[in-house]
Amino acid sequence: MINLNKLCLLFAVLVLTACTKSEYSEPRNAIDVGWQHPQADFHLLDAGGKPESLADYRGKVVVLFFGYTHCPEVCPTTLADLAQVMRLLGQDAKKVQVLFVTLDPERDTPEVLAKFIPAFDPSFIGLHGDAQATAQAAKLFGVNYQKQYDNRGGYTLDHSDGTYLIGPEGKPLWLSRYGQHVDLLVQDIKMLLAMTR
Repeated sequence: MINLNKLCLLFAVLVLTACTKSEYSEPRNAIDVGWQHPQADFHLLDAGGKPESLADYRGKVVVLFFGYTHCPEVCPTTLADLAQVMRLLGQDAKKVQVLFVTLDPERDTPEVLAKFIPAFDPSFIGLHGDAQATAQAAKLFGVNYQKQYDNRGGYTLDHSDGTYLIGPEGKPLWLSRYGQHVDLLVQDIKMLLAMTR
């Protein structure tokens, strides 16, 4: 005879599993953060002044990084790694868009972004906005940043340093930690490219 309590417990476990299971594959190396940032998006401008949002890149895997051009180490290292990723992707690189969102619109003018970002790879796009649009985009992706002033009146920015990987339909949203080996980034990007809805 089946124990009714055990049957009810089994049913509850199955229901909870069904409710929490993602409709997408789990990343091999990144972290799935879509549940933390369900409204992740941006409304910014490219270096030419064209309005951009995540919806403009549907059909491509988006690789999104927040930083600033005066960054002494993390940002240029990340952009150099992403340029290597694009080379390793070969023909698949045409289905990937790397976007750099500046957290320092005061110094990162459209002219600066137009020279600095494509220097790593001609396909890379730098995005900017005013202080409010920048703060809104950062908030929706859970990016923290803060100015640190020096004794000469200049400043650096302390900021979150992960890279977001976004599927062709705008989901899933994965976070790759700073310093992730380029081969592992390529693996996760290829997983996103292989996803069909």
